[in-house]
Amino acid sequence: MEDNKEKKKSKTAEKPEAGKEKKQESHQITVNAQYIKDLSFENPKAPASLTAGQQKDSPKIDVNIDVKGAKIGENVYESALTITAKALRKDETVFVVEVTYAGVFTITGLPKEDIEPALLVFCPSLLFPFTRRIIADATRDGGFPPLMLDPIDFGQLYARRKAAQKEEKKAMN
Repeated sequence: MEDNKEKKKSKTAEKPEAGKEKKQESHQITVNAQYIKDLSFENPKAPASLTAGQQKDSPKIDVNIDVKGAKIGENVYESALTITAKALRKDETVFVVEVTYAGVFTITGLPKEDIEPALLVFCPSLLFPFTRRIIADATRDGGFPPLMLDPIDFGQLYARRKAAQKEEKKAMN
């Protein structure tokens, strides 16, 4: 009988007291749409760049990444990831691929100061695998081996961007 009383006491102790429940704010990010906003593939030296002799040497690949976010409605935002990859062999352009892949997101429950990081870090992280596949397909369809981009740390990119903006402000003063 004492065992039952102890169990009842522990159950009662686990219940929060009325009116003292912690209110948790929930936030939600919903993907409404994803789309290619811009896509370009240039193969300026074709067909010469595709001959066996030309493909012996691996080209040097320069990759540039840009992320933009914009409010387009109430709680609705666009996040756009632009990746440009330029392949060079002996200072000659072998190919250039550029894609802007974007998404429309509904963001609710986030404080205003957290919207920018969500648009420039979290949302591009969701878009990146699709962008990577588009680039790989475009380079393969252009006659080259698929360009498989390494994962991107969008948090680090955001931190660098904020540091550069801070330095710019400092230099202006």
